[in-house]
Parts: sequence; C-alpha cells; structure tokens
Amino acid sequence: MPNIKSAIKRVSVIKKKTEMNNMIKTGYRTVVKKFEQAVENKNVEEATKLLVEATKKIDQACTKGIITKNTASRKKSKMAKKLNAISDKKAPAKKAEKKETVKEEKAEKKPATKKATTTKKTTTTAKKATTKKADKE
Repeated sequence: MPNIKSAIKRVSVIKKKTEMNNMIKTGYRTVVKKFEQAVENKNVEEATKLLVEATKKIDQACTKGIITKNTASRKKSKMAKKLNAISDKKAPAKKAEKKETVKEEKAEKKPATKKATTTKKTTTTAKKATTKKADKE
C-alpha cells in the first residue's frame, strides 16, 4: 500500500479505469457471442442486427484504447465473413455486375481532351549560378 498521497490517488484512479475497461470489454464480448449464436442458428435477420451492434461496440472499445485498431478491424471482418457465409450467395454476383457497369460508365464518360503543355520554368538559383559564372569570366 502506498504512503504518498499522489500514489494513493493513482491506485484509486487506476482501479476505476480498470473497472471501466472491463465493462467495455465484457460489453463487446457478449454482443459478439450473441452474434456467433445467431450465426450457428442460421438466423440471418438477427445476425445482421447483432453485426451492426457488435461493430459499434468494437469501435467504441477501439476508440477507448482497449483493443487496437487492427484487432478491431480483424474482428469486424471475421464477423462479416461469417454473416456472408450464411446469407444468400447472390451478393457476390451483384458486386461483379456492378463492377462491370462501373467500368462501362467510366469508359463512356472519359473525355477526349488534350493535356495542356507546360513550359519549363527556370529557377532563381539557376539564374544566379549562370550570372556568377559570367561575372567570373
């Protein structure tokens, strides 16, 4: 047990912060577990709602510094993959169709304009160097 007043205060502050961190951790862990159960039961609607909630909780834990940014990203990605696995397989086909239409639109929108030619600018240091050489000769 610390004797110094500031050290005593630090112990109590650390205890409070630890409790808050543990509450946030358990909060996102329970939502992730509920999501996992919904995926196991192949309940797509409930899993979709829980994915949004879990993403929110994970982001909160990330901003509080409880988990790192990469860990949060990895957890969210893993959950999204699990949800996509149980949901309809039509989603990837739609993405492929969208990519094709976007490419076609870009090709149509591409204007045939000429690039403006730029003249080479001489810098002041280059001018000074040439004038110094001329002065020496």
